[in-house]
Amino acid sequence: MLRYKLIHPQILAALGGAGHGSQVLIADGNYPFATGAPPVAQRVYLNLAPGLLTVTDVLAVLADAIPIEAAHVMVPDTGPEPAIFTEFRALLPHLALQPLGRFDFYDAARSPNTALVIATGERRVYANILLTIGVVPPES
Repeated sequence: MLRYKLIHPQILAALGGAGHGSQVLIADGNYPFATGAPPVAQRVYLNLAPGLLTVTDVLAVLADAIPIEAAHVMVPDTGPEPAIFTEFRALLPHLALQPLGRFDFYDAARSPNTALVIATGERRVYANILLTIGVVPPES
């Protein structure tokens, strides 16, 4: 048994096969999971029901488990910034969110570097985040 928050076997296996520069997509319930990422990306469906689990639930666990060097978010063409971005910033205080328009975000998520796609039951719109895995520094 593991002693830290992340215990999902399929997510652990996908992260174990990923490395520096690999990407992890945590997607809301509206995201096109089948076509919005490369075919070789592992897909994990945590969308049990609307609202379960949320993108921020998953992000909190992943932020505890892996080094994250970049976070891209999907932004609307017009209107205010999605409120969920405040929560993203709180969970990733060391990073600036990198905004991408909807179709640019889809293109980034379809990159061959996307190793893992996590589907959530998130109901908030524009609640997608594409994480780039960083480096684990050597022990001192």
